[in-house]
Amino acid sequence: MVVPELRPWRAARPHVVRIADAVRPRLARAAAAAKPRVARLARARKPQVARVTRPKTWQYAAGAATAGLALAAGVVTATGPWDSSGQRTAERDRAAALGRAGGTDHGRAPGAPAQPRPAPSAGPVLTGLGGISTVKSAPDGKALAQALTPLLKDPALGTRPAASVVDVTTGKRLYGTDPDAALTPASTTKIATAVAALSAMGADHRLTTRAALEPDTKEVVLVGGGDPTLTAREAAGGWASLRVLADKTAAALAQRGVREVTLSYDTTLYAGTEMHPIGVNPNLAPLSPLMADEGRTNDSTSGPADRVEDPAADAAHRFGDLLKSRGIKATAPGPSKATTRAKTLAAVSSPPLSALVERMLTDSDNDIAEALARQTALASGDRADFAGAGRAISARLRKLGLPLDGSSFKDGSGLDRADRLTPALLTALLTKAADPAHPELRPALTGLPVAGFTGTLTSRYTDGAAGAVRAKTGTLTGVNTLAGTVVDQDGRLLAFAFMANNTPNPSEAQKALDRAATTLSNCGCR
Repeated sequence: MVVPELRPWRAARPHVVRIADAVRPRLARAAAAAKPRVARLARARKPQVARVTRPKTWQYAAGAATAGLALAAGVVTATGPWDSSGQRTAERDRAAALGRAGGTDHGRAPGAPAQPRPAPSAGPVLTGLGGISTVKSAPDGKALAQALTPLLKDPALGTRPAASVVDVTTGKRLYGTDPDAALTPASTTKIATAVAALSAMGADHRLTTRAALEPDTKEVVLVGGGDPTLTAREAAGGWASLRVLADKTAAALAQRGVREVTLSYDTTLYAGTEMHPIGVNPNLAPLSPLMADEGRTNDSTSGPADRVEDPAADAAHRFGDLLKSRGIKATAPGPSKATTRAKTLAAVSSPPLSALVERMLTDSDNDIAEALARQTALASGDRADFAGAGRAISARLRKLGLPLDGSSFKDGSGLDRADRLTPALLTALLTKAADPAHPELRPALTGLPVAGFTGTLTSRYTDGAAGAVRAKTGTLTGVNTLAGTVVDQDGRLLAFAFMANNTPNPSEAQKALDRAATTLSNCGCR
């Protein structure tokens, strides 16, 4: 696979400067370490212009620069999509929604910020592609083995960790130890969920929640569309607002002269049980196509929290209260199903799927992950339950030509310990997301947490490859995984996956995985 190099959009420059100024204190310590990489870039040839586009609203670009640490020295480029102000739209949406972080913490250190902070320009995720380096070849496999194998033998990684490292430019595997071993992946499963959902629905797809009026009965049905980011809070932060839906619904009813309604709610979009196999758990709500604020019982926006027993009933009650405050008297809501004769009064839509995927990956949001798995099933014509979602994810990945031997998808979040993925599949997913033939998959890369800056990697790599590593974490009891991308010292973009099961100490296992990723970042390996 040959990936053309890309230049950043000129409109990005003012935004990049502002971001660089904001994070300069954070990156001061890293500047010295970046100097050799910057010097090599200064000698590199000027890139040729190429563009990769896809239909509709999203365009992607990546500049010829180093990732992460090189940003500290001022070599800053940007990746799209961009709006007219020069700000990356997905980054803008996330920044506007910092109060809606959601998800779980994956070992976040005590006292560390619960909300993600934008990285400097979010780092050019496709840096290292298209021959921007004077180095024509990928790292030597033997040299990589000498660097990585001792680290992966760390007892903190259990009895038999597995790994894969791939050159994203060519798709060639550079290093592997049991790369086809099917292990419990934990939350790295979300990479597969992201790629499957984007493949099934496209990056611009939105999830809609609507209120419909049954003719002649004055029954208003709140119809769940599977949007887990629907919020009833005053500050919607760019997400679909139950308050806005109530505004629109009340206005539509008033136009019809209706001031009193029977309120009900429709959750028939999903099938099967609402309870995840792990049972009641503070890391996710019961699965429902209708929920507000992820069913949280407090004002929290991230990390574990108690959830309501029935998210749909809770959302409908809150909607009824909002209608009453707007002059529409509503009965206590009960479950129902909107008929084909029901007329839509009002609707609100989620941000595009690209933004949902980025939030899911950055924050390891389990509620979004399970919703996107079911949406993938619906888009594939399968049953919207756990089994149907697993079949749909597998089918979508198989259609993309990805290696599925040994894999098994029991859920979309990775909370189910019966899930099985291989390092080979994880690196193949990341490589496919970088393929210019599939720009719709790019959010599976741009959403990865940035070491030392965003999401579940905010408090990690503070003394290592901060800004240079982008990776999805995975953490369950006895399970620690890490999969993502890194630009090595020669400017090559590498995809990696490290998987460890039966780990005796989660903190030590995390450190061991981080050392392996940092070694890749620092590796010339020739």
